Amino acid sequence: MSAAVEVTVAGGIMTITLDRADKRNALSQAMIGRIAEALAEAELSAEVRVVAVRGNGPDFCAGADLAELLASAERTLEENERDALGLGEVFLQMRRIPKLVVAIVHGRALAGGAGLATACDLVLASRSARFGYPEVQRGFVPAMVMTMLRRSVGEKRAFDLVATGRVVEADEALQMGLISRVVEADVLEAEAAALLATLADQAPTSMALTKQLFTDLDERSFGDGILLGARVNALSRRTDDFRRAIAAFLDK
Repeated sequence: MSAAVEVTVAGGIMTITLDRADKRNALSQAMIGRIAEALAEAELSAEVRVVAVRGNGPDFCAGADLAELLASAERTLEENERDALGLGEVFLQMRRIPKLVVAIVHGRALAGGAGLATACDLVLASRSARFGYPEVQRGFVPAMVMTMLRRSVGEKRAFDLVATGRVVEADEALQMGLISRVVEADVLEAEAAALLATLADQAPTSMALTKQLFTDLDERSFGDGILLGARVNALSRRTDDFRRAIAAFLDK
């Protein structure tokens, strides 16, 4: 089977499109591998300023390929751990890459598909979008997404989602902090284009430092976070982007 992932670059934006609509963009190992390759390409490309992840067809992503998942029951623990880490590495890549990664979600984002969206820096969703982690209903565990989910929505809400497997509408997902923005379905494309263009137009070094600091704060105390912030603040003042931006502002 082909990777079923389309990757394009235009206007500083890399778009990674899950292109397996007949299977609701269920993630195969080949697809996960291609997403990882695309993220690595984005990190190294000066042309790419921001990455968008989206799905073709009526849904964003229904989760893991169930046929592959069922076949894995016959594999060894070590083999399955390697398979699981394939998607886990994509989650880590999204967090480490110095460029913003934005999920554009319509339809359903379930299980690993919801995890893929959660791993992105920003999530723009259609009001008709649905999010859920129904793994427990299939005798499975939403294991890797728990780390991200607890950070996004807090302990009680995260446990509610993973223990019940319930699917939430976009407005509730926004209210609990699972996603960033909700727009009406008929303006999703226009809003996505505007957001991505705005992000692509930002100073690359500023965005990279902002994302790195935001991520690093997870593992630090309040005091250490302030000290790290002062260091990054000082570092950003020495960049060419900073000099150009401040000079342009003063010239107005």
